[in-house]
Amino acid sequence: MISVKNLSYQYPEGEPIAFENFEITRGEHCLLLGESGCGKTTLLHLLGGLLRGAKGNIAINNVELSSLSEPALDDFRKKHLGFVFQKNHLITALNVQQNLLLTTNDSSRADELLSSLDLAQLKSKRVTTLSHGQAQRVAIARALMNKPKVILADEPTSALDDKNCNAVVDLLLNVAKDNQCTLVIATHDSRLKSKFHRQIQMR
Repeated sequence: MISVKNLSYQYPEGEPIAFENFEITRGEHCLLLGESGCGKTTLLHLLGGLLRGAKGNIAINNVELSSLSEPALDDFRKKHLGFVFQKNHLITALNVQQNLLLTTNDSSRADELLSSLDLAQLKSKRVTTLSHGQAQRVAIARALMNKPKVILADEPTSALDDKNCNAVVDLLLNVAKDNQCTLVIATHDSRLKSKFHRQIQMR
């Protein structure tokens, strides 16, 4: 499902970041572990095609990302990838359902996801009225709107207390399992280790 070989990336005026080779199989749930600044977010953005210009190879679902034009890469992301960021990036001027429909205009899919995440009663609410946990669930629902093969989550628990950390991780794991997704979480949060068999330590 995901294959990384001889990958490196360099920000302008920065030192090159080299990544170890690895593969993640279809449906596998994996942690990318490491301290802040080790390149976890960079790697996640490379996997999602949000950063370009890397050396080496990234293949997802047997598609080499560097071979895709920008329009083709946009289309690939829409069809195959879902993103959950540390900051939810919800559109505050819109209600919950409208935020989901920005991804793909499928109201039945939005209703299905909101129900599965216990958010159906909030679909007409402005996102500014939601609790942090509710907003996080809306962001997860939005990431699943396109029925992605891969969910990429960047530090989804670093700002949460233990109770909410466990709730969010369990939710991501259950959602990934129910939707048969490959789940990759980049984090420095050691509380997640016990929940993931597959872990990639970055240095």
